[in-house]
Amino acid sequence: MSVVRTTRTVLAAALVAGLTATALATPALAAPAPAPSSAGHHAAAQEALRAAVEAGVPGAVAQAKDGRGAWTGTAGERRGHDRFRVGSITKTFTATVLLQLQAEHRIDLDDPVEKWLPGVVRGNGHDGRRITVRQLLNHTSGIYSYTNDPAFQEKVFGPGFLEHRYDTWSPEQLVAVALAHPAEFEPGTDWNYSNTNFVLAGMVIEKVTGRPYGKEVQNRIIKPLGLRATSVPGTRVTVPKPNSPAWSKLSRDPNAPVHDVTALNPSIAGAAGEMISDANDLQTFYRALLKGRLLPKAEMKEMTTTVAVSPELPGTGYGLGLMKQKLSCGKEIWGHGGGIHGSSSEAQATRDGAHSLAMNFNADWTGDSAAVLEAEFCGVTPKH
Repeated sequence: MSVVRTTRTVLAAALVAGLTATALATPALAAPAPAPSSAGHHAAAQEALRAAVEAGVPGAVAQAKDGRGAWTGTAGERRGHDRFRVGSITKTFTATVLLQLQAEHRIDLDDPVEKWLPGVVRGNGHDGRRITVRQLLNHTSGIYSYTNDPAFQEKVFGPGFLEHRYDTWSPEQLVAVALAHPAEFEPGTDWNYSNTNFVLAGMVIEKVTGRPYGKEVQNRIIKPLGLRATSVPGTRVTVPKPNSPAWSKLSRDPNAPVHDVTALNPSIAGAAGEMISDANDLQTFYRALLKGRLLPKAEMKEMTTTVAVSPELPGTGYGLGLMKQKLSCGKEIWGHGGGIHGSSSEAQATRDGAHSLAMNFNADWTGDSAAVLEAEFCGVTPKH
């Protein structure tokens, strides 16, 4: 198991925590022909997309940008400009807004959660008076992840999805699911990926600004960067066109039937994973972020100050809604992965933002996104 693959397993970052894998695909229309100078340079990445489709992913898309220009690759159903649900990549947008608010002196990330959400985080060893906003953003709060709750998994990620796919969940309901379980550890003493952390982060943004976190993301990031394919859907169940279907087995059983899960109410994810985008917009966002266009230097330093996620992964760290990892060739990349029903995405870039890649599979039971990252940044051709 490669370092990247292991990292993805450790993170369980995908909102599909109750499923075995995350991957996506879309119908097979050819992508725009890449410039001759870049096509060969990205041959390994194109081969990794093809290998994913051979492994059962209905469709895959990736786009990369570097000093030689831009390249778009597809395989199977996916098209180059398709929009898709990005899952936990939403977390980087949420964290960026909070860091901007700190730069404006409207909040201090070392404030206790209790200051902004009085009485909300209490019970079963959880105590918002001893948890800081920063600990929400770097997953050191110890708060249980609501997506790990067995009943929630059955209803939202398992067969119950077909009956409940259009249900609306409030942030308060999601937090209540988490707080019914004991805290994972004392705040600041360990690391554990929890989607509840970022649901709470979205609630803090609303308390500080008086507006929903999605409005702040729209006004502070989406509009200024001109991200035309990016949206915060709220309770809207559809994916804007162009798009292609998202597929799930809604089961750990590899022989289970496949379902079209494109339409769903993304309030199950909220500020932890509801957003929609495409490969081009995701690169624009992460390149702008890493190049310092969205945050002052002080806040950027805080965002990229990481904590260890596992002793077995010394090259991997989690900052504030942003992860770094070291690939097999020694290159260090920064970004986030994300999964939600029938969709698995990656958006990664070098620390200077000069070389980036964003990709998506449209299935959640197979596919190796780590192979695409290794192919693009290290030139490693997938083994068959």
